[in-house]
Order: sequence, then structure tokens, then C-alpha cells
Amino acid sequence: MRASLIQIAVDPDETVNARRRRAASLVREQRGADLVVLPELWPVGAFAYESFAEEAEPVEGPTFEAMSKAAADAGVWLHAGSVVEGAADGVLYNTSLLISPSGELARTYRKIHRFGFDKGEATLMGAGDELVTFELSGLTLGLATCYDLRFPELFRGLVDAGAEAFVVPAGWPARRRAHWTLLAQARAVENQAYVLACATAGTHAGVEQSGHSIVVDPWGEVLAEAGTGEEVLTVDLDPAKVAKTRLQFPALKDRRLGLQKPSAQPEPSE
Repeated sequence: MRASLIQIAVDPDETVNARRRRAASLVREQRGADLVVLPELWPVGAFAYESFAEEAEPVEGPTFEAMSKAAADAGVWLHAGSVVEGAADGVLYNTSLLISPSGELARTYRKIHRFGFDKGEATLMGAGDELVTFELSGLTLGLATCYDLRFPELFRGLVDAGAEAFVVPAGWPARRRAHWTLLAQARAVENQAYVLACATAGTHAGVEQSGHSIVVDPWGEVLAEAGTGEEVLTVDLDPAKVAKTRLQFPALKDRRLGLQKPSAQPEPSE
């Protein structure tokens, strides 16, 4: 399976619509990939809290429309990062969009762990409560977002649902860059799974972003890592490597604590 991670830069002087057009152009350039991944909240910026309400959109809103056309043009599965979802109940969510090569909305994932403690995302947004997986090119992929990376129980739940790889879009600050790479490798090693972690470059509301999008294999080896600027990582993943790793070093069989199962969701169709 070929995956391309687009580490898009967020420029405070660029409008949201202009960034949507630019992201769509970058997606179209990834023809030949099986999966393309964008970062967390790239349209508005993960730390642009004051703009969340203004830029909130329905799941199939302007970002979906632009990304749907781009995915269909490129013929790729597109994890379009996440948007500020303005739900019908009036609550805002940090919601990831998975789009099929035909441009259909195949999955959504509402971020479960909200960052900010007693401010920011943690107070402005509701929390998701469902684990989400999907099948692609012989791999079962589990969805997580940014701060979720600090909560290993979420990834254990995804493994229990069959996940062999994790897709993690993020808007991670540069001042905690070391945690970003460490946690991505830890989630790969402890779950014997691929990690595809796609971050942003640039700044969000004055917060410098880490960049350093990273792809890690089930042994914890870094297959590719970006720098701090806008960049595209393209990596070929071997689905058989997960099963081989788990067979050679069957640590997951020695688990003793409880297992968590996600809610069942219908399989996407192309």
C-alpha cells in the first residue's frame, strides 16, 4: 500500500478558501497513491480557537466538497485531516473525514481526547465516543487525532478491533516535538502496527508547528520523516509485515487486562 502524507503549512495570511484550493491541488498531485493524509484542522489551524465558531462547517461542508473532488480526480482514498464540525445539536467537534476514490464520505471520526485542559479545544468542543477503523489494500487502519496519541488505551481498543496501522493527523506544537516522535514510535512498538502521523508546518495563531510528519513500521523503525517545512512523504507499506512481526514477537498475546471493542460500522464501498 502506498501512502502519501501532506505536511501542509498553515500561513496566517492565507485565507481558508485559498488553503482549501492549495490542499486540493496537492492531493491531485498524489495520483498513484492508495491513501493520502492531511493534518488536523489545517483549514483554520488547530490553535486558532477564536476562529472555531466562525469557521465551523457541516461534515459535508466546503472542506469536504473541495477534498471530495480532489480525491475523485486523483483516484485515491483521502483522509482529509479534520475540520471544525458544527453539528446539528449546536456542539462543535474536531472531526476527521475519510473520503473514497469516488468522492464519497466513507467514515468520520470525532476526536475523543480534546487538548487544552481548562481552555481552548477542551472547553470549546465536544468529545467523540466511537473508535473507528476501515479496510484498505489489505490493512485495517484505525483513526486517531493529535492529542489522542498520548492515550495508549485508545490504540489498544483499535487493535482489539483489528487495526494493523494507525492514521494520526495532528497540529502538534514545535515546543513538544520530541514527544511527537517518541509517542508515534511508542504506539507502533507496543501495538506492533504501522503509524502514519501527519502534522502541519507553519504557525497556528502564533503557535509554531512541529512538522516532522513520520511513518513508523511495526518494529518501531522510522520509514520516513519530514522536516519542519511544507513537504510530502510517500511510503510503501507491506501489509504482511504486521502479521509477521506479531508472529515473530507475539507480545500482544500476553496481554492480561481488559479488551475494548468499538461500535460496528458498515464497510465503505468505492
